[in-house]
Amino acid sequence: MNTPLPLRFVMSAPGVAELPASPAEIAVVGRSNVGKSSLLNALAHRKDLAKVSGKPGKTRLLNLFETDGGTIVDLPGYGYAKVSATERTAWQRRMQRYLVEREPLALTLLLVDGEVGPTGLDKEMLAWLRANEVAFRIVATKHDKVRSSKRERRRRDLASGCEVAPAEVVWVSAEKGVGIDRLRTLVRDTLTGR
Repeated sequence: MNTPLPLRFVMSAPGVAELPASPAEIAVVGRSNVGKSSLLNALAHRKDLAKVSGKPGKTRLLNLFETDGGTIVDLPGYGYAKVSATERTAWQRRMQRYLVEREPLALTLLLVDGEVGPTGLDKEMLAWLRANEVAFRIVATKHDKVRSSKRERRRRDLASGCEVAPAEVVWVSAEKGVGIDRLRTLVRDTLTGR
């Protein structure tokens, strides 16, 4: 195992204007319940860094974590139905403003549930990222939930659904540690400009 990322929670901000300066930044986006908090905890090898909730839609602000070389921002999950349409639209605007306006943003990690594959909302998000020329990498979560006999086909299908090559998708399991080292290396290299 390579060294855990020394992540430290800094603040929750209602919008991009309230975030402090950063030398380089990575954003984490994905559908509600895709496992963003669990993944941040796995990267730091801690259980209590990001709050994991049984209820999706808990992340409503931009949550900023500091690490070597820069910062990571956990954005509100999209697609959660149990809030008003007005609130959902406000979350979406906040996220899109951040992704377009944040100067130090170097990479966006788009988390896709590896068990179910890209949903319509994931594909919308991908199209939006491409249209706005936001650099991204796809991270497929819940690797451990995909049966080993179906993994190779799922890898191909998920990559095809996201219109990327299978090698471009980083498969991870926060629970089992699969792919976490590879993702830590990607984060470090992005933030330190290697």
